[in-house]
Amino acid sequence: MNGTLVFALLFWIFAWGLNAWLVKQRPKNLALARLIGIAVPVLFGITLLVIWECVVRGFAIPTILLPPPSMIGARILSSTPILWADFQQTFLKSVITGYVAGCGLGFVVAILIDRSPFLQKGLLPIGNFVSALPVVGVAPIMVMWFGFDWPSKVAVVVIMTFFPMLVNTVQGLSASSHMERDLMRTYAAGWGQTLVKLRLPAAWPFIFNALKINSTLALIGAIVAEFFGTPIVGMGFRISTEVGRSNVDMVWAEIAVAAVAGSVFYGLVALGERAVTFWHPSVRGGRA
Repeated sequence: MNGTLVFALLFWIFAWGLNAWLVKQRPKNLALARLIGIAVPVLFGITLLVIWECVVRGFAIPTILLPPPSMIGARILSSTPILWADFQQTFLKSVITGYVAGCGLGFVVAILIDRSPFLQKGLLPIGNFVSALPVVGVAPIMVMWFGFDWPSKVAVVVIMTFFPMLVNTVQGLSASSHMERDLMRTYAAGWGQTLVKLRLPAAWPFIFNALKINSTLALIGAIVAEFFGTPIVGMGFRISTEVGRSNVDMVWAEIAVAAVAGSVFYGLVALGERAVTFWHPSVRGGRA
């Protein structure tokens, strides 16, 4: 066993022991507890990168098969303008626009379904059917309908995010108990007052569950849709093009940017959930 692999093994043992010690700590200081909560996944991620680097170098794996993290990082630094342009095209235009439109439309339609038993029995089965359609089948059709630029990617994202939001919101609106709804009726509350003061607050955990699911689905849908037609910019376009050129370090750089963007997006939605559903037992338990 060469020195690189020995270093990887020793680093893994050290990081494992340190993480095992950190997770056992129960500090009374809230700031310190949060710092430990951040340090554990960060240390775990650094460990994976170090082992990745050492394994690639220790076993002399060809970079065309698996480039080391140092090579990917160098590509990110040297190609920042290209990566930023791709990020703007895919994430800021396609993902955000489609996410807001799809989630918003799904929420509005869920409210309408709640008012109409006919829509609930007729539209929900269709929604479940459409949500099972593969993105690789929908994306080429959207490109033919809306063109090669970002509106076709927005259409794909809307399709992928609409039905998770619809189904979760409908389920959440029925989460309040009959006793709670009877109490609202004894106060002479109408449908709108009951919706705003009781049923929507009870549905927020379901709605945020859909928002978190859609935060990842939106990015996947936009990138896959770019494989089927896009201007000469975008994460999906860059990945498919650079694979053909065997520039795997650029492919991994795009993957890294997408992973970081998706994680930050998911984290922001999760923070919003904690702020809105602070009363929920899962959130209160997390703060205890």
